[in-house]
Amino acid sequence: MHIVEVFGRILISALFLVEAVRKFLNPDESMMYMSDHGVPEFLFYPSIAFEIILPLILIAGYKTKIVATLLALFVFAVTLIFHTHHILGDGMQLTIFLKNISIIGGLLIVIANKPQICSFDYYLQSKKGN
Repeated sequence: MHIVEVFGRILISALFLVEAVRKFLNPDESMMYMSDHGVPEFLFYPSIAFEIILPLILIAGYKTKIVATLLALFVFAVTLIFHTHHILGDGMQLTIFLKNISIIGGLLIVIANKPQICSFDYYLQSKKGN
């Protein structure tokens, strides 16, 4: 069943990776969306780096509790900034809000679980125990 956990980390990470590539390929639209919501444009490239590096680390299973916590906080902040306006009047915003809350839930499950055999954390923990 350990492979299921790996697939879970891959699937949660896929959203971040796809979004990072999408933003990178269309920076003007993304920066305009950010500025429309009062987010400084200089955060654009750090956010892309964040959305690429941390999910790759999560997939590898290295420092999963820390990485999942950072990603959950990122999703929480993004949700508050970009997806709480008109939440009751706009079905799409409500859907995105609920999707983000679900992602946070998945990341909380990652945080709550012990390292499994298919992760660097497990390997490092077992080496430390020897």
